[in-house]
Amino acid sequence: MKKSLILVMTLVLSFALAACGQGNKTNNAGGGTNAGTTNSATGDTGAAGGGETSTSELSGSILAVGSSALQPLVDQASKKFMEKNPKVSIQVQGGGSGTGLTQVSGGQADIGNSDVFAEEKLDAAAAKELVDHQVAVVGMAAVVNPEVTVDSLTKDQLVQIFTGKVTNWKDVGGPDQKIQIVNRPSSSGTRATFEKYALGTKTEDLPGAIQEDSSGTVHKLVSETPGAIGYLALSYLDDKVKTLKYDGVEATEENVANGTYPVWAYEHMYTKGEPNEVAKAFLDYMVSDEVQNADVVELGYIPASKMQVKRDLDGNITK
Repeated sequence: MKKSLILVMTLVLSFALAACGQGNKTNNAGGGTNAGTTNSATGDTGAAGGGETSTSELSGSILAVGSSALQPLVDQASKKFMEKNPKVSIQVQGGGSGTGLTQVSGGQADIGNSDVFAEEKLDAAAAKELVDHQVAVVGMAAVVNPEVTVDSLTKDQLVQIFTGKVTNWKDVGGPDQKIQIVNRPSSSGTRATFEKYALGTKTEDLPGAIQEDSSGTVHKLVSETPGAIGYLALSYLDDKVKTLKYDGVEATEENVANGTYPVWAYEHMYTKGEPNEVAKAFLDYMVSDEVQNADVVELGYIPASKMQVKRDLDGNITK
């Protein structure tokens, strides 16, 4: 009886040792294999090493300041970017192109949004430190209160209005009504663009003119103020204001793209030196197909790739 019991125990022990050995072989064979990890910032998948799983998630904060003409696009794109990258915080503020360029140059902002080249607002040394990221093209147009019956103005008529030589709409084919100018401050890239390409001259701040540092406020005042005239980016145009033709040419995306309508500018997002990882990822997103083919078009901007003409710092246009 004892011999039978010993024999049974020996067999059980032998089977147990064999099973452990087989288990160790299985674990050793699979120990060096792990699933690839996904970088949530880029969507790229790579193999993890050392038998451990590692993930890299984009995180950090960005402050983008400047052009109110560019602000709607940057604001909308930033919200989508933050949804894709929940550990990234992006603040978008207006204040005008001059403010954006000054703050990014001084290190107070990560990105300076601007309707003009940095060289037009900063001294040569400061401008040279900035890196230009062009994300779209924006057209700009003169707008009036819907009750004003004028539909088109020539370059000369606009110059006379914005220099105070013409103060009544009857002098340019409109009603007998005082002209109320709604202007932007000198720091505004929208003002600089309008003066350079619509008027061909800089203007002084006239007594009685209303000055606002936000395109949104300009839109509101022109829509509500009798006899008002101002200028806005195409992205702000709607039926609450009347858009004027320029020398008989309509301010449309097609006319901007083919060079027929001359009042337009590149939309710049400047960084001081090369951007850091978070800012670079956002700037890359700004020029991605997702933004260029959707947000840019939806908000009334023009993808740079659709432009049939180019413009240099001096304003020269080439095909």
